[in-house]
Amino acid sequence: MAGNSQRKGAIRKTSKKPAAGSGGRVKRGLEGKGPTPKAVERPYHRAYKTDQKPKSQRSGGARPRRKGTDVEWIAGRNSVVEALREGVPITGLYVAEGAERDGRLREAFKLAADKGLNISEVSKGELDRHTSGAVHQGLAARIPPYEYAHPDDLLDIAAANVEKPLIVALDSVTDPRNLGAVIRSAAGFGAHGVVIPERRAAGMTASAWKSSAGAAARIPVAQTVNLVRQLKSFQDAGCMVVGLAADGDVALPDLDLADGPLVLVVGSEGDGLSRLVAETCDQLVSIPMANNVESLNAGVAASVALYSIAQARA
Repeated sequence: MAGNSQRKGAIRKTSKKPAAGSGGRVKRGLEGKGPTPKAVERPYHRAYKTDQKPKSQRSGGARPRRKGTDVEWIAGRNSVVEALREGVPITGLYVAEGAERDGRLREAFKLAADKGLNISEVSKGELDRHTSGAVHQGLAARIPPYEYAHPDDLLDIAAANVEKPLIVALDSVTDPRNLGAVIRSAAGFGAHGVVIPERRAAGMTASAWKSSAGAAARIPVAQTVNLVRQLKSFQDAGCMVVGLAADGDVALPDLDLADGPLVLVVGSEGDGLSRLVAETCDQLVSIPMANNVESLNAGVAASVALYSIAQARA
């Protein structure tokens, strides 16, 4: 009956603790708890966990490396066999069903077996798709995207070897065979690495790998977004930047900078050094020619210059 306080639910019982909305609990929640600890002082924060790692393992200390965008394919029996011989980093061999087993195919199988590579038998149509319709002769090889070094890693390599840096930079060299030739010469004459622009330049394709004759596995290739900015960074690190130019002020044998920390810049096959790159160089040097030859290609020019520099350093 109404007004009966003994009836269950007739009177709302109050809690000893303040209810939400009464102001008590909210008021306590608004009370200050002192200054917020720094991120590196909070055990569950990523910054704290990173700070506990050795400096060599911290993500902030590791320089980012760039990877190529696409998987490369080598098509054709001769090309695949040459790539296997030269140490191109092949990750898989693909042979068309029913392909004729000739001497080249047997050699490819033997080289692949020696390297522990997987050999997959696929249909001719699938091989056509992988190689974009190239003449594959029933055999193709897959190459993973190349992992480029950071340009500053090349300075670290020189420092670790207690040597004066020698770096080759390419200005818009678009022929991958020239890139491979430069890498081969750089490895042969003691350079610590090669730097190439990210855009409008040849990258580490299958053709570049083959032209390097395996040297690309022994010397790092770094990519940079802005070559001029990177050259200035090398200058800030104490390197002199020298560019090859037909109208250079100094002939190569008379280069006084050869035995110091040096960056050698090689221009493109047709146009040579770009204007901004040439203006950034500390010195422009030329290769003396006996006859009226217009110019050497980038691979040959780099090889001649690196030989001269190696002789001066010796």
